[in-house]
Amino acid sequence: MTLNPTIARPARSHSSRRSQPSWRSHSLRQGSPSRRRHSLVLVAAMMLLALLASATSLAFGPSAAHAATTTPCVVDTTTGCIQGTLLRSDGKPAAGVTITAKLGGTSLPSKTDDTGRWAIPVKAAGTYTVTLNEKTLPSGQYLANAKTNDRQVSITLGAVAGTIFQLSTTKGAVIDNNNTGSDFSWQRLAQQSASGIRLGLLLALAAIGLSLVTGTTGLQSFAHGEQVTLGGLLAYTFANTFGFNLILAATISVVISAATGYFQDMLIWKPLRKRGLSLTQLMIVTIGLSIALQYAFQYFYGAATVRIDTNNPKTIDLGGVVLTVQSYVAMGISVVVLILAGLFLLKTRTGRATRAVSDNPALAAASGIDVDRIIRLVWTIAAGLAGLSGVMLGLVLNGVNWQTGLQILLLIFAAVTLGGIGTAFGALIGSLIVGVIVELTNLVLPGDFKYATALFILIVILMFRPQGIFGRRERIG
Repeated sequence: MTLNPTIARPARSHSSRRSQPSWRSHSLRQGSPSRRRHSLVLVAAMMLLALLASATSLAFGPSAAHAATTTPCVVDTTTGCIQGTLLRSDGKPAAGVTITAKLGGTSLPSKTDDTGRWAIPVKAAGTYTVTLNEKTLPSGQYLANAKTNDRQVSITLGAVAGTIFQLSTTKGAVIDNNNTGSDFSWQRLAQQSASGIRLGLLLALAAIGLSLVTGTTGLQSFAHGEQVTLGGLLAYTFANTFGFNLILAATISVVISAATGYFQDMLIWKPLRKRGLSLTQLMIVTIGLSIALQYAFQYFYGAATVRIDTNNPKTIDLGGVVLTVQSYVAMGISVVVLILAGLFLLKTRTGRATRAVSDNPALAAASGIDVDRIIRLVWTIAAGLAGLSGVMLGLVLNGVNWQTGLQILLLIFAAVTLGGIGTAFGALIGSLIVGVIVELTNLVLPGDFKYATALFILIVILMFRPQGIFGRRERIG
C-alpha cells in the first residue's frame, strides 16, 4: 500500500522519497528576527483580509434578514420557538397563511410574512399540535398530505423546533417524503447539487486545516471536529449571551479558535513530540481530547441545539434553487478565505516553508527553516479555519450543538483522503466532491443515510487509490 502525505510543493532536485519524521534527530535553526516579523505580518494580513471579507458579507447577509423578519422569536430560558418557512409549489414564499400551535386549551396563532417565514414563541414545554389553516392559502395552492395536517411538535424551553407544510397545485395531492428516487426531478437535482456545493465549501475550510496539520506532522487529529464545534458555540455565546452583532461575534470566535490551536501545540503537541511519542500514541491522545471536549461542551451548553442567529432565515430563489441568505454569505466567505489560503501557500515565504516542512522536515530544518515555528503556525491556522467553518455551519444549518463537529468529522476525513492525505489543494477538491455526493444521495436514500456515503467513499478510495486524487505513490518503510 502506498500513501502520499505531501502538500503541493515546488520542484526539488533531491530524491522524491520522503524521509520519516524524526523529531529528535533534526536540528532546528532559529530564523532571524526580521524574517519572523515578516512572516507574522503576512499571516496577520491574511487573517485580517479574511475577517474583513467575513464582516462585509455578514453585513449584507444576516443583517438584511433581521430587518425583514416580521415575527421574531428569541429563544431564552423561558421561551421556546416553533417555526418554519412555507413555500408555494413553485418555490416562492406563501405569505399571509395562518398557522396555529395548540397545547391543551391554549391556542397560539401566527401568520407567514412576505418571505414565507412564521414563528410561534411558546412559554410552556410540551407536545403542541401545529395546524395550517387551508382557507388562508394563496389561490391555486393546496395543502399536500392534507390528512396529516395536524403535526405533533415536541419542544422544550430554550430550544427550537420546526415542522414543514408542503403545498401543491393539485387538491388532495400526496407527496412521498421517503426520498426513494420515485419523485426525482431536474429542479430537485439542481437544489441538491447547490446544497452539495455549499456543504463542500464549508467542509473545505476544516479539511484544509486538517490536511496542513497532517502534512507537517503526519498526525491525523480526531479532535479537529471539536474545533468546528467550538467556533459555532463561541459565535452563539457572543451573539446571544453577550449581545454582540454577528460581525463581531464571528470575528472574535475565529480569533479565539485560532488561539486554541496555538496553545494546543505549545502545551500538548510540541512537548509530546519532543518526548518521541509515535504517531499512533499521538492519535490516541487526539481521540481522548475529542471525547473530553465533547462532554465539556455538553456540560456548559447542554444537549440542545442552539442558534447563532435567532431570527428566521430569509431565502433567495435563483433559477428555482432556494437557499437562505446565510448560505450564500457562508459560500462567499468560504471562497474568499480558500483563495487567501491558496495564495498564502503559493506566494509567501512562510507558505513555501510550510510546503517544504510537509515535504521533508529533516531537510527543511537543515535548510534553516524553523520547523517548530512552522508547525505551531499550522496548528494556529488550522484551528482558526475550523472555527470559521463552525460559525458558517451554525448559520447555514440554523443551529449548532455539542456533536456538530463529530457528525461531520467522517466527511472531513473522507475529503482529505479523497484529495490526497497532506495535500491542501486536494482537500479542497475532495471536499467539493464529498459534499455534492453526500447531498445527491438524498435523491435515492432517506434522511441521514447520506452521511453513510462518506464511509463508502473512504472504503473505495483506500481499495483502489489509497494516495488520493492528487497524491503521489510512495514506498513506506
